Amino acid sequence: LADGGARCVLVDIDRPAAERLAREVGGVALAADVTEPEASRRAVEFALETYGRLDLVHLNAGLIGGVDLSAFNLDRYRKVVAVNVDGVVFGVVAALPALRRSGGGAIVVTASLAGLVDYDRDPVYTMTKHAVVGLVRALAQPLAAEGIRIGAVCPGFTDTPLISEMRETFRGAGFPLLTAEDVAAAVESAFYAEEPGAILVVQPGRPPVPYRFAGVPGPAEGQRPPAEVRGRTLD
Repeated sequence: LADGGARCVLVDIDRPAAERLAREVGGVALAADVTEPEASRRAVEFALETYGRLDLVHLNAGLIGGVDLSAFNLDRYRKVVAVNVDGVVFGVVAALPALRRSGGGAIVVTASLAGLVDYDRDPVYTMTKHAVVGLVRALAQPLAAEGIRIGAVCPGFTDTPLISEMRETFRGAGFPLLTAEDVAAAVESAFYAEEPGAILVVQPGRPPVPYRFAGVPGPAEGQRPPAEVRGRTLD
């Protein structure tokens, strides 16, 4: 994004890493914990103070679950949900007033293939990513009416520290991993997707593919919900 002319505010709980990357891309850095609503508000204010406006928002923070439901760890569960779900909600809430002030813009959320399929190795992570995909889809049409696009990318297994413990297993099996650059390219595509609520599947060796959701059966007699409660997917 910086190579394309965007002026970036990088937000991470790891201050030295955020500052190092900010220097590389000519941006600015903010150390913050996205599980706290104030962190997203500070990030938006920082963008406005530094650059005068906000146009693009990438909500990318995430944690794998690591929650075994047969030996439940409440603290870990709360942390994963806070980062993966609350962090997205807080980010959207903080960004919308600034995007409206800019006359529109775009939000891209990093979800996962686990937001589209039943990844039984990590049920809690899967739950959080399904929640993120649902939020994006439900917000798409109302925000589009205000000139604000929102979408998500759903990458497969990607060579980042999140899967460091499994990296050799993938290599031994000859399974290709996405690179961070692959996902970044998909994020850039998602920012400019024409379809509101686009959910892009990202897999090795393929261009990003919009995911098509199947419709759901309605009442047997074919009635439609009342207009007051009807949404896009309930038509």
